[in-house]
Amino acid sequence: MTGEDVVVIRPFRATWVSTVLAVFLLVAFVIVAVLLRQSKTGAIFEVSDQIAMVGIGVLLACGSLLFATARVRADAEGIEVRNVIFLNRRYTWLEVVSVSFPDGASFARLELPEDEYCGMLAIQAVDRDRAVEAVRALRRLHKQAWAEQP
Repeated sequence: MTGEDVVVIRPFRATWVSTVLAVFLLVAFVIVAVLLRQSKTGAIFEVSDQIAMVGIGVLLACGSLLFATARVRADAEGIEVRNVIFLNRRYTWLEVVSVSFPDGASFARLELPEDEYCGMLAIQAVDRDRAVEAVRALRRLHKQAWAEQP
């Protein structure tokens, strides 16, 4: 690996599941909105109620898509972890004790000093071989960074 290598890791199955869920939610709420004024429940629904139902569907679909935003970006200097919300945390490799994937864990994590850790939702056990390759790539970068220290 050269010093210019950048490893970008995103979840695979979580992205598919959240996308399918988002489409399902949006379609379901649009169908409910269309059928809302045709129901014979005795309640009176207006166009504004239909618009509100579609709006709720859009919000729920966007919420489910947040699970597809997880990302890990690593280079020779360090690693940047973004979990579900768009908050990035950057660590230099010298701040990271190790990259681990504990037995039974759902996702990999960075072991930090003083028994702290940072979970990486982009590397999930359900991705199997992709997760293994991702952890190996991060371990190579970590090992390379520590080897270059005097």
